Amino acid sequence: MGERAQSEQLLAEKNESEELQTPESTPVPKETAIPSKIVKSAKISESAKISESEQTSKKSDKTPKPKKITASPENHETDKSQKPQESAAQNDQNIQNSTETIAAAVPHPMIDLSPEKLADYNYLLGQFYIVDSNTEADAVQINAEDFLKQDLKITKETDTPQILIYHSHSQETFADSREGEESDTIVGVGDYLTQLLTENYSYQVVHLKEQFDMAGGELDRSAAYDYARDYLEPYLQENPDIQVIIDLHRDGIPEDRHLVTEINGKPTAQILFYNGLSYTTSKGSLDYLPNPYIQQNLAFSFQLEYQAAQYYPQFYRGIYLAGYRYNLHLRPRSLLLEAGAQTNTVQEVKNAMEPFADILDKVLQG
Repeated sequence: MGERAQSEQLLAEKNESEELQTPESTPVPKETAIPSKIVKSAKISESAKISESEQTSKKSDKTPKPKKITASPENHETDKSQKPQESAAQNDQNIQNSTETIAAAVPHPMIDLSPEKLADYNYLLGQFYIVDSNTEADAVQINAEDFLKQDLKITKETDTPQILIYHSHSQETFADSREGEESDTIVGVGDYLTQLLTENYSYQVVHLKEQFDMAGGELDRSAAYDYARDYLEPYLQENPDIQVIIDLHRDGIPEDRHLVTEINGKPTAQILFYNGLSYTTSKGSLDYLPNPYIQQNLAFSFQLEYQAAQYYPQFYRGIYLAGYRYNLHLRPRSLLLEAGAQTNTVQEVKNAMEPFADILDKVLQG
């Protein structure tokens, strides 16, 4: 699951906010590509009320503890000098017809996934989780047996939207992103995930492209989760059949790290799941950020990582547990996914959507 955070620091709390200010929420350097204005989804109400009560941002470098497994040539967390030199201009052509050629995965776990081992809380925590210093968890809340018993299946026989993909941080870009190209941002990654889930797995998917992290034409993440929540709540009321919500991000890590492995012969960015517990060590339970679905959220991310551990053991970095909510209260099957980081290429992150779509389907179909 990578390395643990090299230096933990308590997240500064401010005005009882939902999310906290971190380096990931500050303005990006000038050389970082910021796409031109993205067309808003017609299905989102532009008159939705915006609350200032919740701040945005996540811990910037969510670096997991190393896996206790034998080294494999499949895993390539390298420095930037070793990244593929494929330009972003080739991305669209490279993924053409790729939905028709994705190889079927076979189980090849690299850690012990037996019920006996997963019942060991310390083993479970060490192999699957990274706990931020601003929160805490215990064996009652983090219980693999309970998580695996939860039925998260959904049916595909429907004409109404089932899966919603959106981006609290729509302006996130990658090492070779071209300025002004939506396809080179995290939104473009969401487009490819939508294509995979629709064409390969026959789900009904909605991809919202609202810019929750832009204000007055400028990058501003200070209230992105508030804006997202206030748009999503009425949207979900209008679309009650949506059962899965994915907030798709990329991570922010030190510039000398490169989160990449090889899957089906392709350089593939590694992923990190992110859960909020609405509990901090300094304030205890955050009653102003209620989430009735915390255990279901945890079960969802665990079942996804459990499938990844079986079929793509070098693909996942861990499940990061943090103290706040991150809009995961909107549905039981809510997920915040970090796909790669700013040091990955666009193609590496789009490649990651192929194994992710596979493990998502395995969970949703049981």
